[in-house]
Amino acid sequence: MTQDYNIYKNKWIALLLLLPTILILLLFLYYPILETFLLSLYRVGFLGLTKKFVGLDNYKYIFSSKDYIKIFKNTAVFIVPSILLSITIGFIISLFLNSKIKGISFFRLLLIWPYALPPAVAGVIFLFLFNEQSGITNFLLNKVLQIQIPWLSNNILAMGVLIIAFVWKMLGYNIVFYLAALQNIPEELLEAASLEGASYFQKIFKIILPLLSPISLFLLITNTIAAFFESFAFVDLITKGGPAGSTTILIYSIYRDGFEYFKTGIAAAQSVILFIFVVILTLIQLRVSSRMVHYER
Repeated sequence: MTQDYNIYKNKWIALLLLLPTILILLLFLYYPILETFLLSLYRVGFLGLTKKFVGLDNYKYIFSSKDYIKIFKNTAVFIVPSILLSITIGFIISLFLNSKIKGISFFRLLLIWPYALPPAVAGVIFLFLFNEQSGITNFLLNKVLQIQIPWLSNNILAMGVLIIAFVWKMLGYNIVFYLAALQNIPEELLEAASLEGASYFQKIFKIILPLLSPISLFLLITNTIAAFFESFAFVDLITKGGPAGSTTILIYSIYRDGFEYFKTGIAAAQSVILFIFVVILTLIQLRVSSRMVHYER
């Protein structure tokens, strides 16, 4: 009886310890998600003073509007190359940083620190670099080659600047994980492969990449989420969604509709769409990668 009482008592203690975390999750995660979904079913007046239930009309409007279809396309154009480049370049640099070269620790620190910067600071840095009138890039090009490039007034170049900014920001994050994983690969495996006559690239594709596949999957998911959400500061500070809306991506459109145009219902509907996109992409990545990821046993 006493033992049963102690078990029962311990369960209540565990529940009490978990209660603050549960309350925080309910208040700051699950309630906002539910409220956003409900809000997406209404046409909301200025500052939320009036609300009219419209069902799925907000979603129908978004998917039938050329402007919002363009925003979805912009988002895809930004996200796909950003993720592929940040992970691929991060892996290649990690291979270099994992080599035994004098002074390599300095280069590790130099390449990792950008991730420690807040996105807003990184955005200001790239605005300083690529501003057409006062940016350092055009200043140097003008001095050396007497040319000025319309970095932020050309549709393709402006998107390119955003992609470069995001890749630069995420490189440090990817390098940290890849470098840690590379240093955990047993040297015996690579030495045995060398004795069997395997080339450097054969070792990468036959040994290193399969062993790093769990890390690659993790980075693919986290980079996807970061590309959807952390890109806001870059767009807001560098391009403001221009020129002619060519760099307006979904997260920036949500902000503008919600806080500049006060189309709260439309903004909420876009937030739900963004949430669904992220969940679907993550599930697809997990499904596809389940056949390609090799876990140590």
